Amino acid sequence: MPETGRSRARCGRQSPPNWGWPDYIPENRGGAGGSARDAAVVLEELGRFAAPVPFLTSGVIAATVLLAGDSDLVGRLATGECTAALLAPFSAATVEQIPTLVQDAEGRLSGRVTSVAGALDSEVLLAAVQTPQGTEVHALATSRATVEPVVSLDMTRPLADITVDAAPGRVVVAAGAGLPALRTGLATGAALLASEQVGIAAWCLDTTVRYLKVRRQFGRAVGGFQALKHRLADLYVELESAGATARYAAGALAADDPDAAIAGAVAAAYCAEIAVHAAEEAVQLHGGIGMTWEYPVHLYLKRAKADQIGLGAPAHHRSVLAGLIDLPLGRD
Repeated sequence: MPETGRSRARCGRQSPPNWGWPDYIPENRGGAGGSARDAAVVLEELGRFAAPVPFLTSGVIAATVLLAGDSDLVGRLATGECTAALLAPFSAATVEQIPTLVQDAEGRLSGRVTSVAGALDSEVLLAAVQTPQGTEVHALATSRATVEPVVSLDMTRPLADITVDAAPGRVVVAAGAGLPALRTGLATGAALLASEQVGIAAWCLDTTVRYLKVRRQFGRAVGGFQALKHRLADLYVELESAGATARYAAGALAADDPDAAIAGAVAAAYCAEIAVHAAEEAVQLHGGIGMTWEYPVHLYLKRAKADQIGLGAPAHHRSVLAGLIDLPLGRD
């Protein structure tokens, strides 16, 4: 059964766990100079095990935002010296849905953001701050904020409400690059979250097939019933399509393809629903044991449902896709 405890990488610890994204971050910024494909592979495996680690929130979203600035913080994320989280609701799909903190005359930050993912595992918080010059991104220590854990559906990616009261921060992304950095961070996170959803669906299908081969009813293996074979075959086709969609999105990001936005929107819209469907089928086809707290299927269903609304629901991404390809949304 996957662990549900939290792991925390403290800045300055010796041999910290590496929750960074060293493959994506350029070598001159402390990374290994890989691409989004490398991150997609990691996320797919993390989804397969419903791993309770802040790779998506710190190594993908926060790192992508920081790449637009001159801070050395992105290199510390790459080496695993510390973790970071963007101060935004996990459901935020656009920069307009990211609350901005208020900066006083002395440069101290104040504000409140709810349902933040990754904050409980972070040492640094990245906050959007509105200034006369535009939107900046500031970094502040998590220890200077009030972090209130909230009861969330997905126990493997807990949420927290963050209150900041006159906390000192420093600019890590300047005003001119702030909004594009936040927009890129959300879009990249949504596109690569699809790979995690593929991993969830793959575990659900593989585990269900193995179970149906050994579960017997009426003197024969349950997996031999034709009705169940049809359900598994349909799910397999959906999973293969989701895998191709997610990998194409990661490849388009890695190649800086002009169609990367389209590929990301397709992956985010499609893979979210496939993950939920696979998890629901896993619960049903496991029968009574699938409903128990001790068996891990419920962790995957909760992870899939939380991911479905994370960084934008499928309906949002379909709307974005319609705009990208000039598809009419409908008539009055």
